[in-house]
Amino acid sequence: MQIGVVLSIEGNEQAGIPYRTVRDLALQAEQAGFDSLWLYDHLLFRSDESTAGQWECFTFLAALAEATECITLGTLVACTAFRNPALTAKIATALDEVSNGRFVLGLGAGWNEAEFHAFGLPFDHRVARFEEAVKIITPLVREGKVDFTGTYERAPDCMNIPRGPSPSGPPILVGAFGPRMVRIAAQYADYINTSYPDEEAEQRWTMIEATRNDAGQTTELKISTPMWVAFDDLGTIPPHMAESRYQSAEAVAARLRQLDALGTDHVMIDFRPNHEASLTRISEALKLYRES
Repeated sequence: MQIGVVLSIEGNEQAGIPYRTVRDLALQAEQAGFDSLWLYDHLLFRSDESTAGQWECFTFLAALAEATECITLGTLVACTAFRNPALTAKIATALDEVSNGRFVLGLGAGWNEAEFHAFGLPFDHRVARFEEAVKIITPLVREGKVDFTGTYERAPDCMNIPRGPSPSGPPILVGAFGPRMVRIAAQYADYINTSYPDEEAEQRWTMIEATRNDAGQTTELKISTPMWVAFDDLGTIPPHMAESRYQSAEAVAARLRQLDALGTDHVMIDFRPNHEASLTRISEALKLYRES
């Protein structure tokens, strides 16, 4: 099982996480032997009390592709509503080139309604819009051309040139939970990124495999899953991670073994606090897991 980490690129109205901090963590993760590093794709978060956001993820990934040497880089996941789908394919191919074939294009339909409204983006028919976007992105990334006109998206007689170093373009990952999104992932993606309770793991794999067969997909569909890890003894953790607290590297390693036993191909660890000390502890867990 491969293991990666998610790096925070968040900020508020006063300041954002400096790029140099993100780069240092990326280099630390690469040195520790993690297989991949991932950035979320968000524009802003809004509550009654405040507004926060994050840096644009593709810009940071291009810089990290130059800063690192061997670790895989990916979006977890890029919202197809934020960018013209043909342009998204173009960006992915450029990242494939800059990273020398180390980029994974993670795609999703989005969920945070506030950022859609703030940036003037339609929030209706998100899955239908997503499917049309994928029908444009996938052939442009893999084959370099598409001719598509749909209800929401269009790319008539479009070509994606020049091509990057990966013969079939960067792998495509789709974040999916519901049946419609799972079907789209099974039909178009190389990875499906999903999460269910452990007791539902067997049913989850069965559903994905059946959907894949129904979609006529013949290539292997790998399964990845997010893993929240919070160390409240190392600093402040966000409220949504209150149930994901770990007290030691051994406990994190034990959870990794469980996910491996469930049949997971790739785990992306979103750790908080997102700083050097936490990453050091997760690196210890990675070592323990691999030694076992």
